[in-house]
Amino acid sequence: MIVIDPGHGGTDPGATSSQIIEKDLNLLISQYQADRFRELGIPTTLTRTTDETLNPTERVRRVLQAYGNNPNIIVLSNHINAGGGTGAEVIYGLRNSSTLARMILEEIEKEGQSTRKYYQRRLPSDPSKDYYFIIRDTGVTQANLIEYGFLDSPGNDVFILTNYWRNLAEAVVRAVTRYLGRTYVSPIGVGEVIHIVVPGDSLFAIARKYGVTVAEIRAVNNLTTDLLSVGQRLIIPVEAPPAEEPPVTPGITYTVKSGDSLWVIARRFNVTVNAIREANNLKTDLLSIGQQLIIPTALPEEEPPPTLEPEVIYTVQKGDNLYTIARQYGVTVNAIREANNLKTDLLSIGQRLIIPTVPVGPLPVEPITYTVQRGDSLWTIAQRFGVTVTELRTLNNLKTDLLSIGQQLLIPTTVVTPEPFLYTVRSGDSLWTIAQRFGTTVSAIRTANNLKTDLLSIGQRLIIPGR
Repeated sequence: MIVIDPGHGGTDPGATSSQIIEKDLNLLISQYQADRFRELGIPTTLTRTTDETLNPTERVRRVLQAYGNNPNIIVLSNHINAGGGTGAEVIYGLRNSSTLARMILEEIEKEGQSTRKYYQRRLPSDPSKDYYFIIRDTGVTQANLIEYGFLDSPGNDVFILTNYWRNLAEAVVRAVTRYLGRTYVSPIGVGEVIHIVVPGDSLFAIARKYGVTVAEIRAVNNLTTDLLSVGQRLIIPVEAPPAEEPPVTPGITYTVKSGDSLWVIARRFNVTVNAIREANNLKTDLLSIGQQLIIPTALPEEEPPPTLEPEVIYTVQKGDNLYTIARQYGVTVNAIREANNLKTDLLSIGQRLIIPTVPVGPLPVEPITYTVQRGDSLWTIAQRFGVTVTELRTLNNLKTDLLSIGQQLLIPTTVVTPEPFLYTVRSGDSLWTIAQRFGTTVSAIRTANNLKTDLLSIGQRLIIPGR
């Protein structure tokens, strides 16, 4: 049994920045984890479910009241750090072992977040006691305080916290589930079994036995060699058995489950995504587990929906990203996102993706290659080519926004980008007159040529960006 404590709340915002308010992000992470643990059949309670002010006494009371004061109860107190550092860390109680804290930090690191350490912190006035009250005063429970990163980090913490917090939350779910010895099932329906290596085993033989690939076993176990040792424990990713569901008919109320998206639900009920949006007055396509949706009646006979072939299941390989997978199958990145209800573009090796077999929207064309120049940044390059910074990060598998001169970047585009050309400056020219002549802007010419001043010299050659 698990008690999740979203740190701070109400009149206590916790650490804040222009992009992150700790109390709000703590609650989002905690609600996500609670939903996932319940899906996995693990009883879970939250100390708060709204933006509520809780003093230490009340917070501790709710922890101990949930399932009692028991060493089998796991307490997860979620927080965001501040102070200019970088990376996640876990603090565990003096009464507990480091096993769970270590597992949590290892899983968070697998999601691309840098990590600091797992440790115990003592109260200066009484070193026999824990420093944090949520650990010190929660009886004999297994209490862990998780700091997912720094909201004022000079590194990538802010980007990861704002864009990939669900991945970090899921990492904790994986760690705790495995710590409890329970079968972990990912949000996309992949379960796991444990295989103990016996004499004569090989990765090939084990893969054949369970109907998976050697690459999948390597990926999920982080294997760097195919050599096995007798008694070694291997996680085997296997398809989770589909849940038995009663037949459904259009015109009813449907409860959203893990893995659902508007696209998936629309196919199930033989209606369009737009029809579901309109019936429920949805302003966004984001769904939450447990959300109630009105399913409109099926399309009229004279306007049947297009017939779709069964979808393809693709297993993510090293170096893959949504853009390259979309190009491979002739669909759009957004179509893959909708089919898999993805909240982030971050993929993991071995992850299984539903690939819709009909193109949706304009298809991506061959990307162009751009060589980074002095003064370039992802933002200026994105502006130059009319794309987003996120698209550049995704296509190039960038883990950081730092660029180096001469670095080659792929530029995604759904339209052909006009080729720039060279212009030789003549007497009387200025950036403004040249921009007017070629139907571009002064800013675009400055950026294309990395100009630090608007002064020109006769004979100077300028790149004129395509219009």
